Amino acid sequence: MLVVRKAAQTAARKHLCRPFSASQTHLQERKGLVLGVFEKEAEEGGLHLTQAAASFDQTLSGKLSELLKIAGPGLKKGKSRIFYGIHQDFPCVAVVGLGKDSEGICGAENWDTKKENIRQAVSAGCQVLQELEVNHVEVDDCGDAKSAAEGAVLGLFSYDQLKSKKKTRVTTQLHHGSADVDDWKKGLAYAEGQNLARFLMEAPANHITPTAFANTIEERVAPHAERVTVNKRSKAWIEEQQMGAFLSVARGSEEPPVFLELHYNGAPDRKQPPLMLVGKGVTFDSGGISLKPSQSMDAMRADMGGAATVCASIVTAAALKLPVNIIGLAPLCENMPSGKATKPGDVVTAKNGKTIQVDNTDAEGRLILADALCYGSTFNPRAIVNVATLTGAMDVALGSAATGVFTNSDWLWEQLHQASVVTGDRVWRMPLFQHYTKQVTDSQLADLNNIGKYSRSGGACTAAAFLREFVTAPHWAHLDIAGVMSNKDEVPYLRKGMSGRPTRTLVEFAARLAHSG
Repeated sequence: MLVVRKAAQTAARKHLCRPFSASQTHLQERKGLVLGVFEKEAEEGGLHLTQAAASFDQTLSGKLSELLKIAGPGLKKGKSRIFYGIHQDFPCVAVVGLGKDSEGICGAENWDTKKENIRQAVSAGCQVLQELEVNHVEVDDCGDAKSAAEGAVLGLFSYDQLKSKKKTRVTTQLHHGSADVDDWKKGLAYAEGQNLARFLMEAPANHITPTAFANTIEERVAPHAERVTVNKRSKAWIEEQQMGAFLSVARGSEEPPVFLELHYNGAPDRKQPPLMLVGKGVTFDSGGISLKPSQSMDAMRADMGGAATVCASIVTAAALKLPVNIIGLAPLCENMPSGKATKPGDVVTAKNGKTIQVDNTDAEGRLILADALCYGSTFNPRAIVNVATLTGAMDVALGSAATGVFTNSDWLWEQLHQASVVTGDRVWRMPLFQHYTKQVTDSQLADLNNIGKYSRSGGACTAAAFLREFVTAPHWAHLDIAGVMSNKDEVPYLRKGMSGRPTRTLVEFAARLAHSG
Protein backbone atom coordinates (compact mmCIF):
# COMPACT_ATOMS: atom_id res chain seq x y z
CA MET A 1 0.00 0.00 0.00
CA LEU A 2 2.87 2.38 0.80
CA VAL A 3 4.36 1.89 -2.67
CA VAL A 4 1.00 2.47 -4.33
CA ARG A 5 0.38 5.60 -2.26
CA LYS A 6 3.79 7.08 -3.21
CA ALA A 7 3.16 6.30 -6.88
CA ALA A 8 -0.24 7.94 -6.66
CA GLN A 9 1.25 11.04 -5.04
CA THR A 10 3.95 11.31 -7.73
CA ALA A 11 1.40 10.97 -10.54
CA ALA A 12 -0.86 13.52 -8.88
CA ARG A 13 1.96 16.07 -8.59
CA LYS A 14 2.85 15.65 -12.25
CA HIS A 15 -0.78 16.17 -13.22
CA LEU A 16 -1.39 19.09 -10.86
CA CYS A 17 1.78 20.98 -11.85
CA ARG A 18 1.20 20.85 -15.60
CA PRO A 19 1.28 24.45 -16.98
CA PHE A 20 -1.01 25.93 -19.62
CA SER A 21 -0.55 24.74 -23.18
CA ALA A 22 -0.60 27.28 -26.00
CA SER A 23 -4.19 26.34 -26.85
CA GLN A 24 -5.31 27.02 -23.26
CA THR A 25 -4.18 30.64 -23.00
CA HIS A 26 -7.20 32.40 -24.47
CA LEU A 27 -8.65 35.16 -22.31
CA GLN A 28 -11.44 33.14 -20.70
CA GLU A 29 -8.95 30.64 -19.25
CA ARG A 30 -6.55 33.21 -17.89
CA LYS A 31 -8.42 33.66 -14.63
CA GLY A 32 -6.96 32.56 -11.34
CA LEU A 33 -7.98 32.19 -7.71
CA VAL A 34 -5.91 32.50 -4.52
CA LEU A 35 -7.20 30.59 -1.50
CA GLY A 36 -5.69 30.31 1.97
CA VAL A 37 -5.13 27.44 4.37
CA PHE A 38 -4.02 27.66 8.00
CA GLU A 39 -1.79 25.22 9.80
CA LYS A 40 -3.63 23.34 12.52
CA GLU A 41 -2.20 23.55 16.02
CA ALA A 42 0.66 21.16 16.81
CA GLU A 43 -1.50 18.60 18.60
CA GLU A 44 -3.95 18.47 15.69
CA GLY A 45 -1.63 18.45 12.67
CA GLY A 46 -2.63 18.98 9.04
CA LEU A 47 -4.36 22.02 7.51
CA HIS A 48 -7.67 23.78 7.80
CA LEU A 49 -9.24 25.92 5.12
CA THR A 50 -10.29 29.54 5.43
CA GLN A 51 -14.00 30.27 5.25
CA ALA A 52 -13.80 31.16 1.54
CA ALA A 53 -11.63 28.14 0.75
CA ALA A 54 -13.99 25.82 2.63
CA SER A 55 -16.96 27.24 0.70
CA PHE A 56 -15.08 26.72 -2.57
CA ASP A 57 -14.19 23.17 -1.53
CA GLN A 58 -17.84 22.46 -0.77
CA THR A 59 -18.83 23.39 -4.32
CA LEU A 60 -16.29 20.78 -5.49
CA SER A 61 -17.64 18.12 -3.11
CA GLY A 62 -14.38 18.10 -1.14
CA LYS A 63 -12.07 17.72 -4.13
CA LEU A 64 -9.74 20.53 -3.02
CA SER A 65 -9.20 18.96 0.41
CA GLU A 66 -8.55 15.60 -1.24
CA LEU A 67 -5.98 17.06 -3.63
CA LEU A 68 -4.20 18.86 -0.80
CA LYS A 69 -3.84 15.55 1.03
CA ILE A 70 -2.55 13.82 -2.12
CA ALA A 71 -0.07 16.63 -2.78
CA GLY A 72 1.69 15.88 0.50
CA PRO A 73 1.69 16.86 4.16
CA GLY A 74 1.82 20.48 5.29
CA LEU A 75 1.92 23.78 3.48
CA LYS A 76 4.38 26.17 5.06
CA LYS A 77 3.44 29.81 5.46
CA GLY A 78 4.21 31.89 2.41
CA LYS A 79 4.37 28.82 0.16
CA SER A 80 1.85 27.87 -2.50
CA ARG A 81 0.51 24.93 -4.48
CA ILE A 82 -1.10 25.30 -7.88
CA PHE A 83 -4.02 23.15 -9.06
CA TYR A 84 -5.23 23.15 -12.66
CA GLY A 85 -8.63 22.37 -14.12
CA ILE A 86 -10.51 21.76 -10.87
CA HIS A 87 -13.11 24.48 -11.48
CA GLN A 88 -14.60 25.70 -14.75
CA ASP A 89 -14.36 29.38 -13.75
CA PHE A 90 -10.78 29.19 -12.49
CA PRO A 91 -8.37 27.17 -14.64
CA CYS A 92 -5.65 27.98 -12.06
CA VAL A 93 -6.11 27.84 -8.30
CA ALA A 94 -3.23 28.81 -5.97
CA VAL A 95 -3.57 27.54 -2.42
CA VAL A 96 -1.29 29.45 -0.05
CA GLY A 97 -0.06 28.72 3.47
CA LEU A 98 -1.07 31.29 6.10
CA GLY A 99 0.70 29.93 9.16
CA LYS A 100 -1.31 29.47 12.35
CA ASP A 101 -4.73 31.07 12.74
CA SER A 102 -4.02 31.75 16.41
CA GLU A 103 -1.14 34.14 15.75
CA GLY A 104 -1.56 37.86 16.36
CA ILE A 105 0.45 40.81 17.69
CA CYS A 106 3.95 39.72 18.62
CA GLY A 107 5.74 41.93 21.14
CA ALA A 108 9.13 40.56 20.22
CA GLU A 109 8.66 41.33 16.52
CA ASN A 110 6.63 44.55 16.98
CA TRP A 111 4.04 43.57 14.39
CA ASP A 112 0.86 41.55 13.87
CA THR A 113 2.22 38.20 12.71
CA LYS A 114 -1.10 37.01 11.28
CA LYS A 115 -1.42 40.10 9.07
CA GLU A 116 2.16 39.72 7.87
CA ASN A 117 1.58 36.04 7.07
CA ILE A 118 -1.48 36.92 5.00
CA ARG A 119 0.40 39.60 3.04
CA GLN A 120 3.25 37.21 2.35
CA ALA A 121 1.04 34.28 1.35
CA VAL A 122 -1.32 36.21 -0.92
CA SER A 123 1.64 37.94 -2.58
CA ALA A 124 3.27 34.57 -3.27
CA GLY A 125 0.07 33.17 -4.76
CA CYS A 126 -0.50 36.18 -7.02
CA GLN A 127 3.10 36.18 -8.22
CA VAL A 128 2.93 32.48 -9.16
CA LEU A 129 -0.25 33.08 -11.14
CA GLN A 130 1.30 36.11 -12.84
CA GLU A 131 4.23 33.94 -13.95
CA LEU A 132 1.65 31.60 -15.51
CA GLU A 133 0.30 34.62 -17.45
CA VAL A 134 -2.96 34.70 -15.55
CA ASN A 135 -4.31 38.22 -16.01
CA HIS A 136 -7.19 38.33 -13.52
CA VAL A 137 -7.04 37.00 -9.97
CA GLU A 138 -9.73 36.66 -7.35
CA VAL A 139 -8.36 36.66 -3.80
CA ASP A 140 -9.61 35.02 -0.63
CA ASP A 141 -9.76 37.59 2.20
CA CYS A 142 -8.01 35.00 4.43
CA GLY A 143 -9.75 36.51 7.47
CA ASP A 144 -8.29 40.01 6.89
CA ALA A 145 -9.32 41.59 3.59
CA LYS A 146 -7.13 44.66 4.04
CA SER A 147 -3.94 42.62 4.50
CA ALA A 148 -4.91 40.32 1.62
CA ALA A 149 -5.38 43.30 -0.71
CA GLU A 150 -2.03 44.75 0.36
CA GLY A 151 -0.27 41.46 -0.29
CA ALA A 152 -1.83 41.10 -3.74
CA VAL A 153 -1.14 44.62 -5.01
CA LEU A 154 2.31 45.00 -3.45
CA GLY A 155 3.39 41.58 -4.67
CA LEU A 156 2.37 42.21 -8.27
CA PHE A 157 4.22 45.53 -8.66
CA SER A 158 7.29 45.74 -10.86
CA TYR A 159 8.89 48.71 -12.58
CA ASP A 160 9.21 47.62 -16.21
CA GLN A 161 7.91 50.75 -17.96
CA LEU A 162 11.15 51.13 -19.89
CA LYS A 163 11.52 47.46 -20.90
CA SER A 164 10.31 45.95 -24.16
CA LYS A 165 9.27 42.74 -22.41
CA LYS A 166 6.88 43.42 -19.58
CA LYS A 167 5.33 41.22 -16.93
CA THR A 168 1.70 40.19 -17.38
CA ARG A 169 -0.61 42.93 -16.11
CA VAL A 170 -2.86 41.40 -13.48
CA THR A 171 -6.12 42.82 -12.12
CA THR A 172 -7.31 41.66 -8.71
CA GLN A 173 -10.65 41.52 -6.95
CA LEU A 174 -12.02 40.12 -3.73
CA HIS A 175 -13.30 36.57 -4.15
CA HIS A 176 -17.11 36.43 -4.04
CA GLY A 177 -16.89 34.07 -1.08
CA SER A 178 -15.43 36.90 1.00
CA ALA A 179 -17.56 39.65 2.48
CA ASP A 180 -15.42 42.54 3.73
CA VAL A 181 -15.38 44.72 0.62
CA ASP A 182 -14.66 47.98 2.48
CA ASP A 183 -11.48 46.64 4.08
CA TRP A 184 -10.41 45.22 0.72
CA LYS A 185 -10.78 48.65 -0.90
CA LYS A 186 -8.84 50.23 1.96
CA GLY A 187 -6.04 47.71 1.50
CA LEU A 188 -5.94 48.44 -2.22
CA ALA A 189 -5.55 52.17 -1.50
CA TYR A 190 -2.75 51.58 1.02
CA ALA A 191 -0.86 49.32 -1.38
CA GLU A 192 -1.37 51.55 -4.41
CA GLY A 193 0.02 54.42 -2.36
CA GLN A 194 3.17 52.48 -1.57
CA ASN A 195 3.44 51.43 -5.21
CA LEU A 196 3.31 55.09 -6.25
CA ALA A 197 6.27 55.77 -3.98
CA ARG A 198 8.06 52.72 -5.44
CA PHE A 199 7.40 53.98 -8.96
CA LEU A 200 8.87 57.40 -8.18
CA MET A 201 11.90 55.95 -6.38
CA GLU A 202 12.64 53.33 -9.03
CA ALA A 203 12.39 55.61 -12.06
CA PRO A 204 15.69 56.88 -13.54
CA ALA A 205 16.81 60.32 -12.43
CA ASN A 206 16.59 61.66 -15.99
CA HIS A 207 12.89 60.72 -15.99
CA ILE A 208 12.05 61.94 -12.47
CA THR A 209 13.66 65.36 -12.21
CA PRO A 210 12.41 67.86 -9.60
CA THR A 211 9.98 69.30 -12.16
CA ALA A 212 8.82 65.88 -13.37
CA PHE A 213 8.31 64.70 -9.78
CA ALA A 214 6.11 67.70 -8.99
CA ASN A 215 4.12 67.25 -12.21
CA THR A 216 3.57 63.55 -11.47
CA ILE A 217 2.18 64.28 -8.02
CA GLU A 218 -0.02 67.03 -9.44
CA GLU A 219 -1.47 64.52 -11.92
CA ARG A 220 -2.07 61.93 -9.20
CA VAL A 221 -4.03 64.31 -6.96
CA ALA A 222 -6.04 65.78 -9.86
CA PRO A 223 -9.03 63.46 -9.19
CA HIS A 224 -9.20 64.95 -5.68
CA ALA A 225 -8.78 68.60 -6.72
CA GLU A 226 -11.69 69.71 -4.51
CA ARG A 227 -9.72 68.62 -1.43
CA VAL A 228 -6.08 69.08 -2.50
CA THR A 229 -4.25 72.26 -3.45
CA VAL A 230 -0.90 71.96 -5.22
CA ASN A 231 1.72 74.72 -5.21
CA LYS A 232 4.87 74.18 -7.25
CA ARG A 233 7.16 76.90 -5.92
CA SER A 234 9.89 78.21 -8.24
CA LYS A 235 13.51 79.08 -7.55
CA ALA A 236 12.51 82.75 -7.33
CA TRP A 237 10.03 81.93 -4.54
CA ILE A 238 12.69 79.85 -2.73
CA GLU A 239 15.03 82.84 -2.89
CA GLU A 240 12.30 85.15 -1.55
CA GLN A 241 11.87 82.79 1.38
CA GLN A 242 15.62 83.08 2.06
CA MET A 243 16.09 79.31 2.03
CA GLY A 244 19.86 79.55 1.71
CA ALA A 245 20.52 76.00 2.89
CA PHE A 246 18.20 74.50 0.26
CA LEU A 247 19.62 76.72 -2.49
CA SER A 248 23.19 75.75 -1.57
CA VAL A 249 22.42 72.13 -2.47
CA ALA A 250 20.53 72.92 -5.68
CA ARG A 251 23.09 75.35 -7.11
CA GLY A 252 25.39 72.66 -8.55
CA SER A 253 22.74 71.28 -10.93
CA GLU A 254 21.34 72.53 -14.22
CA GLU A 255 17.91 71.25 -13.12
CA PRO A 256 15.96 74.03 -11.36
CA PRO A 257 14.80 73.28 -7.79
CA VAL A 258 11.11 73.04 -6.97
CA PHE A 259 9.54 73.45 -3.54
CA LEU A 260 6.39 71.32 -3.74
CA GLU A 261 3.62 72.22 -1.31
CA LEU A 262 0.45 70.12 -0.96
CA HIS A 263 -2.58 71.05 1.14
CA TYR A 264 -5.10 68.28 1.77
CA ASN A 265 -8.24 69.62 3.48
CA GLY A 266 -10.14 66.56 4.63
CA ALA A 267 -11.30 67.61 8.09
CA PRO A 268 -14.88 68.91 8.46
CA ASP A 269 -13.32 71.83 10.32
CA ARG A 270 -11.05 73.45 7.73
CA LYS A 271 -9.36 75.40 10.54
CA GLN A 272 -8.23 72.24 12.34
CA PRO A 273 -4.43 72.38 12.86
CA PRO A 274 -2.82 70.29 10.13
CA LEU A 275 -0.53 67.32 10.29
CA MET A 276 2.71 68.41 8.63
CA LEU A 277 4.63 65.87 6.52
CA VAL A 278 8.02 66.91 5.13
CA GLY A 279 10.03 64.76 2.72
CA LYS A 280 13.59 64.99 1.47
CA GLY A 281 13.43 65.30 -2.32
CA VAL A 282 16.94 64.91 -3.75
CA THR A 283 16.07 63.33 -7.10
CA PHE A 284 19.70 62.41 -7.66
CA ASP A 285 22.53 62.60 -5.15
CA SER A 286 26.05 62.48 -6.56
CA GLY A 287 27.42 63.79 -3.28
CA GLY A 288 28.30 67.11 -4.87
CA ILE A 289 31.95 68.14 -4.55
CA SER A 290 32.26 65.48 -1.80
CA LEU A 291 31.64 62.96 -4.57
CA LYS A 292 30.27 59.52 -3.72
CA PRO A 293 32.06 56.34 -4.88
CA SER A 294 30.80 55.28 -8.30
CA GLN A 295 29.73 51.83 -7.09
CA SER A 296 25.97 51.80 -6.45
CA MET A 297 25.67 55.53 -7.12
CA ASP A 298 22.82 54.70 -9.52
CA ALA A 299 20.68 53.85 -6.44
CA MET A 300 20.82 57.53 -5.50
CA ARG A 301 17.96 58.11 -7.92
CA ALA A 302 15.88 57.06 -4.89
CA ASP A 303 17.34 59.69 -2.57
CA MET A 304 13.98 61.41 -2.90
CA GLY A 305 12.35 58.50 -1.07
CA GLY A 306 11.23 60.81 1.74
CA ALA A 307 9.40 63.09 -0.68
CA ALA A 308 8.00 60.06 -2.54
CA THR A 309 6.54 58.45 0.58
CA VAL A 310 5.18 61.73 1.95
CA CYS A 311 3.49 62.73 -1.30
CA ALA A 312 2.18 59.20 -1.90
CA SER A 313 0.73 59.23 1.62
CA ILE A 314 -1.19 62.43 0.88
CA VAL A 315 -2.46 61.02 -2.44
CA THR A 316 -3.68 57.98 -0.48
CA ALA A 317 -5.26 60.08 2.27
CA ALA A 318 -7.17 61.98 -0.41
CA ALA A 319 -8.29 58.73 -2.09
CA LEU A 320 -9.56 57.45 1.28
CA LYS A 321 -11.12 60.83 2.12
CA LEU A 322 -9.55 60.78 5.57
CA PRO A 323 -11.14 63.42 7.84
CA VAL A 324 -7.89 65.21 8.62
CA ASN A 325 -5.95 68.21 7.32
CA ILE A 326 -2.45 67.46 6.03
CA ILE A 327 0.21 69.73 4.58
CA GLY A 328 2.99 68.08 2.61
CA LEU A 329 6.29 69.79 1.83
CA ALA A 330 8.91 68.42 -0.56
CA PRO A 331 12.04 70.45 -1.33
CA LEU A 332 13.09 68.95 -4.69
CA CYS A 333 16.52 69.30 -6.29
CA GLU A 334 19.61 67.47 -7.50
CA ASN A 335 22.94 67.42 -5.67
CA MET A 336 25.57 67.70 -8.39
CA PRO A 337 29.22 68.82 -8.72
CA SER A 338 29.92 71.80 -10.96
CA GLY A 339 31.70 75.14 -10.99
CA LYS A 340 28.67 76.59 -9.17
CA ALA A 341 28.41 73.84 -6.55
CA THR A 342 28.88 74.46 -2.83
CA LYS A 343 32.43 73.71 -1.69
CA PRO A 344 33.43 71.95 1.56
CA GLY A 345 34.00 74.64 4.15
CA ASP A 346 31.45 77.07 2.69
CA VAL A 347 29.03 78.76 5.08
CA VAL A 348 25.36 79.19 4.19
CA THR A 349 22.43 80.79 5.98
CA ALA A 350 19.18 78.93 6.63
CA LYS A 351 15.68 80.43 6.62
CA ASN A 352 15.71 80.95 10.40
CA GLY A 353 18.97 82.91 10.22
CA LYS A 354 21.25 80.21 11.57
CA THR A 355 24.56 79.83 9.73
CA ILE A 356 25.81 76.39 8.68
CA GLN A 357 29.37 75.34 7.90
CA VAL A 358 29.08 72.77 5.09
CA ASP A 359 32.08 70.51 5.64
CA ASN A 360 30.63 67.65 3.60
CA THR A 361 28.41 68.40 0.59
CA ASP A 362 27.17 64.81 0.70
CA ALA A 363 25.36 65.61 3.95
CA GLU A 364 22.89 67.61 1.90
CA GLY A 365 19.54 66.17 2.94
CA ARG A 366 19.64 67.86 6.33
CA LEU A 367 20.30 71.19 4.60
CA ILE A 368 17.20 71.13 2.42
CA LEU A 369 15.09 69.78 5.29
CA ALA A 370 16.31 72.56 7.59
CA ASP A 371 14.64 75.23 5.46
CA ALA A 372 11.53 73.11 4.88
CA LEU A 373 11.12 72.54 8.63
CA CYS A 374 11.47 76.27 9.30
CA TYR A 375 8.79 77.00 6.70
CA GLY A 376 6.53 74.21 7.95
CA SER A 377 6.59 75.56 11.50
CA THR A 378 4.86 78.75 10.33
CA PHE A 379 1.62 76.78 9.83
CA ASN A 380 1.40 75.93 13.58
CA PRO A 381 0.88 72.24 12.82
CA ARG A 382 -0.55 69.64 15.14
CA ALA A 383 2.61 67.61 14.59
CA ILE A 384 5.53 67.57 12.17
CA VAL A 385 6.90 64.34 10.72
CA ASN A 386 9.83 64.54 8.32
CA VAL A 387 10.97 61.57 6.28
CA ALA A 388 14.36 61.19 4.62
CA THR A 389 16.90 58.74 3.25
CA LEU A 390 19.30 60.70 5.41
CA THR A 391 22.27 58.63 6.60
CA GLY A 392 24.15 55.48 5.75
CA ALA A 393 24.66 55.20 9.50
CA MET A 394 20.95 54.41 9.86
CA ASP A 395 21.37 51.46 7.52
CA VAL A 396 24.31 50.25 9.61
CA ALA A 397 22.30 50.59 12.83
CA LEU A 398 19.01 48.90 11.89
CA GLY A 399 19.44 47.54 8.37
CA SER A 400 16.13 47.02 6.60
CA ALA A 401 14.24 45.76 9.66
CA ALA A 402 12.74 49.10 10.67
CA THR A 403 12.71 52.84 10.10
CA GLY A 404 14.63 54.79 12.71
CA VAL A 405 12.56 57.42 14.54
CA PHE A 406 14.00 60.38 16.43
CA THR A 407 11.40 62.44 18.26
CA ASN A 408 10.90 65.01 20.99
CA SER A 409 7.40 63.67 21.74
CA ASP A 410 6.41 60.46 23.55
CA TRP A 411 2.85 60.90 22.27
CA LEU A 412 3.97 61.13 18.66
CA TRP A 413 6.24 58.10 19.07
CA GLU A 414 3.34 56.01 20.39
CA GLN A 415 1.14 57.04 17.47
CA LEU A 416 3.77 56.08 14.91
CA HIS A 417 4.66 52.86 16.70
CA GLN A 418 1.05 51.67 16.96
CA ALA A 419 0.51 52.40 13.26
CA SER A 420 3.60 50.39 12.34
CA VAL A 421 2.47 47.35 14.33
CA VAL A 422 -0.68 47.23 12.17
CA THR A 423 1.12 47.71 8.83
CA GLY A 424 4.09 45.48 9.57
CA ASP A 425 6.32 48.27 8.26
CA ARG A 426 8.06 48.80 11.57
CA VAL A 427 9.61 51.80 13.28
CA TRP A 428 12.17 51.86 16.09
CA ARG A 429 12.93 54.74 18.44
CA MET A 430 16.44 56.16 18.43
CA PRO A 431 18.11 58.54 20.93
CA LEU A 432 17.98 62.30 20.62
CA PHE A 433 20.42 63.23 23.38
CA GLN A 434 22.04 66.61 23.98
CA HIS A 435 25.26 64.64 23.59
CA TYR A 436 24.66 64.71 19.83
CA THR A 437 23.51 68.33 19.74
CA LYS A 438 26.85 69.47 21.17
CA GLN A 439 28.62 67.79 18.27
CA VAL A 440 26.77 69.79 15.59
CA THR A 441 26.85 73.11 17.43
CA ASP A 442 30.64 72.98 17.89
CA SER A 443 31.56 74.65 14.60
CA GLN A 444 34.67 76.65 13.79
CA LEU A 445 33.07 79.12 11.35
CA ALA A 446 29.30 79.09 11.90
CA ASP A 447 26.43 78.34 14.29
CA LEU A 448 26.23 74.73 13.13
CA ASN A 449 28.34 72.18 11.28
CA ASN A 450 26.51 69.88 8.88
CA ILE A 451 28.46 66.74 9.81
CA GLY A 452 29.32 67.27 13.44
CA LYS A 453 32.49 67.04 15.45
CA TYR A 454 32.97 63.28 15.02
CA SER A 455 31.67 62.61 11.53
CA ARG A 456 31.80 58.79 11.66
CA SER A 457 30.35 58.24 15.13
CA GLY A 458 26.60 58.23 15.66
CA GLY A 459 26.00 59.71 12.23
CA ALA A 460 22.24 59.10 12.21
CA CYS A 461 21.94 60.65 15.67
CA THR A 462 23.98 63.77 14.90
CA ALA A 463 21.93 64.28 11.70
CA ALA A 464 18.74 64.16 13.78
CA ALA A 465 20.23 66.58 16.30
CA PHE A 466 21.06 68.95 13.44
CA LEU A 467 17.43 68.90 12.24
CA ARG A 468 16.12 69.59 15.74
CA GLU A 469 17.87 72.97 15.60
CA PHE A 470 15.26 74.03 13.02
CA VAL A 471 12.15 72.77 14.82
CA THR A 472 9.99 74.71 17.26
CA ALA A 473 6.99 72.33 17.34
CA PRO A 474 6.45 70.31 20.56
CA HIS A 475 5.52 67.22 18.52
CA TRP A 476 8.13 66.48 15.89
CA ALA A 477 9.56 63.23 14.55
CA HIS A 478 12.36 62.57 12.10
CA LEU A 479 12.15 59.27 10.21
CA ASP A 480 15.44 58.13 8.72
CA ILE A 481 14.52 55.63 5.97
CA ALA A 482 17.97 55.01 4.49
CA GLY A 483 17.99 51.40 5.70
CA VAL A 484 14.53 50.58 4.30
CA MET A 485 14.99 52.39 0.97
CA SER A 486 15.36 49.20 -1.06
CA ASN A 487 14.37 45.55 -0.81
CA LYS A 488 16.39 42.49 -1.76
CA ASP A 489 14.39 39.69 -0.21
CA GLU A 490 13.90 40.92 3.35
CA VAL A 491 10.20 41.76 2.89
CA PRO A 492 8.75 38.68 1.18
CA TYR A 493 5.77 40.46 -0.35
CA LEU A 494 7.90 43.08 -2.09
CA ARG A 495 9.95 42.20 -5.14
CA LYS A 496 13.58 43.26 -5.39
CA GLY A 497 13.92 47.01 -5.93
CA MET A 498 12.97 50.26 -4.25
CA SER A 499 10.56 49.60 -1.41
CA GLY A 500 8.35 52.68 -1.01
CA ARG A 501 8.58 52.22 2.76
CA PRO A 502 7.11 53.45 5.09
CA THR A 503 4.17 54.84 3.06
CA ARG A 504 1.55 52.54 4.57
CA THR A 505 2.70 53.37 8.10
CA LEU A 506 2.38 57.10 7.37
CA VAL A 507 -1.14 56.57 5.98
CA GLU A 508 -2.16 54.44 8.96
CA PHE A 509 -0.72 57.07 11.31
CA ALA A 510 -2.73 59.82 9.57
CA ALA A 511 -5.89 57.67 9.62
CA ARG A 512 -5.55 57.04 13.36
CA LEU A 513 -4.92 60.73 13.96
CA ALA A 514 -8.02 61.57 11.92
CA HIS A 515 -10.27 59.29 13.95
CA SER A 516 -8.80 60.11 17.36
CA GLY A 517 -10.35 63.60 17.32
